[in-house]
Amino acid sequence: MSETIFISGIDTDAGKSYVTGWLAKQYMDQGLSVITEKPIQTGNHEFSEDIEVHRRIMGIGMQPVDIEHTTAPIIFSYPASPHLAAKIDGQSVDLSLIDDATKRLESLYDIVLIEGAGGLMVPLTDDMLTIEYPLTRHLPVVLVTNGRLGSINHTILSLEALQTRGMQLHSLLYNTHFDNDKVIATDTREFLKKYLAKNWPGVEMILVPSLDI
Repeated sequence: MSETIFISGIDTDAGKSYVTGWLAKQYMDQGLSVITEKPIQTGNHEFSEDIEVHRRIMGIGMQPVDIEHTTAPIIFSYPASPHLAAKIDGQSVDLSLIDDATKRLESLYDIVLIEGAGGLMVPLTDDMLTIEYPLTRHLPVVLVTNGRLGSINHTILSLEALQTRGMQLHSLLYNTHFDNDKVIATDTREFLKKYLAKNWPGVEMILVPSLDI
């Protein structure tokens, strides 16, 4: 039976695409068949640049499901939140396209990793926030964080949003790529570990190594 996991971040530049590809590679190394999905890609034409990043990190080429747009069913040209990018392109966000694409991927792969756009409160449509997609689809959430100044605040706000809605936190993935200030990064890691132990017992914080891709 396929497992589908939604991946979000504490903000737009948390490093979700890199972490999504890295996590996919970890599952592949366990012998599982894995695919990533970018349901709504903005700032692109025809193909998703985030899917291309995933494939490079996974060490594989573009797959048939990529070429046929199953892994990126909706692409808007303007680099903005989905609801705004859709308006600029004179289109709408058709969630049924995303659901159908995900179901097809689930029929083909053991693991489907869905990378969201931006953070949890980014609007998908005028009436739906990103957090409501995994909520209504009953998907566990991987939250991507890092050690930049302000990350503790953004992380806890995101975790509380998940907790308030009774959602499942799969894991907290800490992207070490942004550990430029070692003092802040070290404190951020330790604080978040303690916060998880107290408020999300049993949920692991995983350090994602920084690699050149």
